[in-house]
Amino acid sequence: MMSPILNEVGTVFIPVSNIGRARDWYCDILGLTTEEEVQFGHLFVIPMNGTGIVLDSKLYSEDSIFIKPAFHFNTKDIHKAYEYMKSKDVELISSIEHGHWFNFKDPDGNVLMVCKC
Repeated sequence: MMSPILNEVGTVFIPVSNIGRARDWYCDILGLTTEEEVQFGHLFVIPMNGTGIVLDSKLYSEDSIFIKPAFHFNTKDIHKAYEYMKSKDVELISSIEHGHWFNFKDPDGNVLMVCKC
């Protein structure tokens, strides 16, 4: 029997403590507008190409933050991406590793990654 479950990731949920602040921060680093509204008082769907990201303040607790990257953002130019994040005063927690990736933290302390595609 063919599985009705598709072999693709639909969205990644990120726990955030303040949905408005998180929406503004993520939209800023991704170069997006913040015209979309927060849904149900705790959800913000980031308009992404490919796999989606949903910020959710109901999921947040001190124990829920990502201490290791659960996913990565793609970039075609890792050095330009690193300098861009530095210019945004993002907390970088690694340098560019093996010429392909680096890690950083969002305002809630979630560890995220940018990786050269």
